[in-house]
Amino acid sequence: MALNIPQADPRANFLAHRAEIETAIAEVLVSGSYILGRQVAAFEQEFASYLGASYGIGISSGTDALHVALRACRIGPGDTVITVSHTAVATVAAIELAGAAPALVDVDPKTFTLDPECLESVLRLEAGRRPRAVIPVHLYGHPADMPAIMDIARRFGLLVIEDCAQSHGAVIQGKKVGTWGDIAAFSFYPTKNLGALGDAGIVITSEPELADRARILREYGWRERYVSEAPGMNTRLDEVQAAVLRVKLRYLEAENAKRRQLAGFYQTALGQSALILPVEQQGCFHVYHQYVVRSQRRDALRTYLRGEGIGTLVHYPVPIHRQPAYQGRVRAHSMDRTEDLVRQLLSLPMFPELTDEHAAAVATTILRWSCAEIG
Repeated sequence: MALNIPQADPRANFLAHRAEIETAIAEVLVSGSYILGRQVAAFEQEFASYLGASYGIGISSGTDALHVALRACRIGPGDTVITVSHTAVATVAAIELAGAAPALVDVDPKTFTLDPECLESVLRLEAGRRPRAVIPVHLYGHPADMPAIMDIARRFGLLVIEDCAQSHGAVIQGKKVGTWGDIAAFSFYPTKNLGALGDAGIVITSEPELADRARILREYGWRERYVSEAPGMNTRLDEVQAAVLRVKLRYLEAENAKRRQLAGFYQTALGQSALILPVEQQGCFHVYHQYVVRSQRRDALRTYLRGEGIGTLVHYPVPIHRQPAYQGRVRAHSMDRTEDLVRQLLSLPMFPELTDEHAAAVATTILRWSCAEIG
């Protein structure tokens, strides 16, 4: 009989905390304050403190958090922002929402994050096009090489805006992601390590000027109600989402530990398979938003697992520079690694409520396929 193992299951996470979440939502309903109230202010402070940052500014989505972060840095038309092509399209969409031009670079083939050497090479090529900032993406839960990226950014006068949408709680050299650069953006989409009941996000910084500008930009540029100091937008975090996130934040460390436990099981169980398994670079703390393997026979493996009732996903099948909306419009430099990865990567089931029995069934099924491929 076929299994029924999803690749991710946000329902299980919400149900695990259902009583507390329902109580928190009821408190919001009774309060009569539904936008930018006590729950938002408390979550902003709690999440910033968890990271070791000074300020949090609640935003209505992760994409808007990146957009607000860019505009808080006064990045706009005529500016170039460097990031990767192997990422969710939201990273590049936010750059264009700010009016800037994306320039895309290749990734490290082991961590799938921005390669510092590629960054420095492209900065020299882009020197005449006013690169203003770089957005390293901490992909799949593994941190980008922030020490090297920060060194390059300071030498070239770049602002650093971290895309932390998939890395809640990840650490590099004892410092959480989101606190390395000038400013950072997190998403709380329901499937994230810390997920809301809908769209939600936050801007994180320890720079008071950037925090102040981000705060007024999220609500029409208001510091005083109905008086716009800057051309802002409406991208406010609502009280219900903040209340849910406050509940779930209390469990983030334990759930990340469970993700790491599952990843450790996969690493051991699949060590003799034909797959290339994910790595955790020295000094890094991987939070395994996804457990992503590589295979030259990725599509065949995915088809086999689907037939056995095991869900998988491909993040991301088409790199940004080949997306119909961006092809020919974004500058992409030396994408050989990215082009290889998108044909090989596969995300296996990974979420805190995945049972040990189901993880074992996933591994056993992959080993059976792998043996058949070798034999």
